[in-house]
Amino acid sequence: MKKFQVITLFPEMFTGVFENSMMWKAQKDDIVKLETVNLRDFGLGPRRTVDDTPYGGGDGMLLMIEPLWNAVKQAKENDPTAKVLLMTPRGTRWKQSIAKTYADMDQGYIFICGRYEGYDERILELVDEEISVGDYVLTGGELPAMTIIDSIVRLIPGVLGGENSAAIESFSDGETLEFPQYTRPEEWNGRKVPDVLLSGNHAEIDKWRKKHSKKAV
Repeated sequence: MKKFQVITLFPEMFTGVFENSMMWKAQKDDIVKLETVNLRDFGLGPRRTVDDTPYGGGDGMLLMIEPLWNAVKQAKENDPTAKVLLMTPRGTRWKQSIAKTYADMDQGYIFICGRYEGYDERILELVDEEISVGDYVLTGGELPAMTIIDSIVRLIPGVLGGENSAAIESFSDGETLEFPQYTRPEEWNGRKVPDVLLSGNHAEIDKWRKKHSKKAV
């Protein structure tokens, strides 16, 4: 069973994602285990403080090293071989081929979700990889973590159901977007399904699908 642990100040954000649809099924079938680690539990003092102002000045607050460090250490105790991933705009751009590699790896993952203006840089000593989901800034690492977990879990055998479900989709070969698809009815408001898809000629259907697949930009 592959374990995913997410270190976050807002564990409630993951409830809907982890308890529905494919994620729920993957857990029910004992394929994955999805957990959140509340960073506030590792906060300092009576107010469970997790952030402070940056040295050198500047706006905003940074996540402090001590709560982050202790949270990661606790997660590592739960899964000693887990890979620690930090959600950050400066990280490696996430893509389908990386998701496939992570799905195939026989190990768990620990996600660190930043907040405020960032985190104390010293946490990188415990981080195996920094990951970005795009060239833009979000208010925290929770949405990127959800995106990455979803992209990994759906590629784990037994999760999607169909044997070839993940093999024919967009980016499965690293560069091609999926071809157009249709279902019943054959005609709707004057819009018809392409005749070739109704022909039963699998060679011609395959040729049509390849022709109408798009190259990723």
